[in-house]
Amino acid sequence: MNWIDLTLNWVLDLVGSVDPVARILLSGVGILLETSLLVGLIVPGDTIVVVSSTAIDGPGQYIGMLAAVIVGALSGESIGFALGRFFGPKIRDSRLGRRIGVKNWHRAEYYVDRRGGFAVFVSRFLPVLHSLVPVTVGMSTMRYRKFIAWTAPACAIWAAAYVTVGWVVAGSFRALQDQLHFAGYLFVAAIVVFGAGVLLVKKLIERREARHWDHPGDGDANTTEG
Repeated sequence: MNWIDLTLNWVLDLVGSVDPVARILLSGVGILLETSLLVGLIVPGDTIVVVSSTAIDGPGQYIGMLAAVIVGALSGESIGFALGRFFGPKIRDSRLGRRIGVKNWHRAEYYVDRRGGFAVFVSRFLPVLHSLVPVTVGMSTMRYRKFIAWTAPACAIWAAAYVTVGWVVAGSFRALQDQLHFAGYLFVAAIVVFGAGVLLVKKLIERREARHWDHPGDGDANTTEG
């Protein structure tokens, strides 16, 4: 067994040694923080979810993890919306809000104004905006029921992708490590390809949507009411 296999086994055994309930709850809390205003710029919720998902043992734990991550994401988004509704301008003008940058705040505001609910859906897959859009929507005229209707499918897609990758890749490694001497390399390669794919998709979406937040006068107008 090579050093990569040994290292991966050590990491997977370490993650697996954590109580399943605690691991699932930790993932839910991690993604809640990741989707909340400002905290989402610091807490690596996606990493927590992928690592925790490598220890999933059976469909029951998979469903539990998926449910916890979706609920955590929706809770974080809802917290961001509530903060925007009640404290939006104060947060934006606070020291932490100023550190984010006026440009990013204006970008989020223009984007929500031009794209409405679709901006909520897409923002879940974009860096920075995924933390700013919920609070920005909270400061707008969009109602919570419309906000949650758009963000729920985005959170579900995001959660399913990360939880499934962690579970499938780790399970495949365990099944193949005794048959293939390079199973560890396949594990690393799969994670790298997934990470690169996520970055590529984010870049493509960001580039496609950039015209709507950098040039608010272009494109079709979309109301934030609903």
